[in-house]
Amino acid sequence: MTIEQLAAAVIDACEAAGVDHMFTGAFATSVYGVPRSTSDVDVVVDALAGEPIQRVVARLATLVTFDQQVQFDTLTWGRRHVGTTRTDPPMLVELFALFDDPFVQHQFHRRRRIVLPSLGRVAWLPQPEDLVVQKLRWGRGKDLDDARDVLAVQGLGHLDLAGIRAWCLQHGTIDRLDAVIAALPAE
Repeated sequence: MTIEQLAAAVIDACEAAGVDHMFTGAFATSVYGVPRSTSDVDVVVDALAGEPIQRVVARLATLVTFDQQVQFDTLTWGRRHVGTTRTDPPMLVELFALFDDPFVQHQFHRRRRIVLPSLGRVAWLPQPEDLVVQKLRWGRGKDLDDARDVLAVQGLGHLDLAGIRAWCLQHGTIDRLDAVIAALPAE
């Protein structure tokens, strides 16, 4: 199984379970920025009281073994359900429960459907501006690289930079944004 086949299976499971969802991580970054390899599929799932996530987990049961213990992610501040495929090499599926953070809600409600030829599916993804804000908020090295790549590929003139700045001011990440923009190649 390839990572693309796994991602397609996650889409199918979410849709069959009737659960609203959105890809994040490397899949979203690869659409708007520079593609990079990954061994995990990260999906935000609209999950009230956990029950919708369990429907997705049940639909993936033949492919993925999920940890019984739900994890609290200190980077994203949310609950996540982590599963490992039964393949060699193993790959991860991380289902992040949507929660009531204003930005996370904003990002999820602005998501859009995009055809991903590599998956042979239509997938829900965040807007590129929201992905930049998310990556700056998380602030790890690869996240800052991803934010820079999305800004560079999309072009500052084609993005709502004022909206990005407003969220960064609210999150205290404006210095990260300014540093990433300063590192962009001249257009």
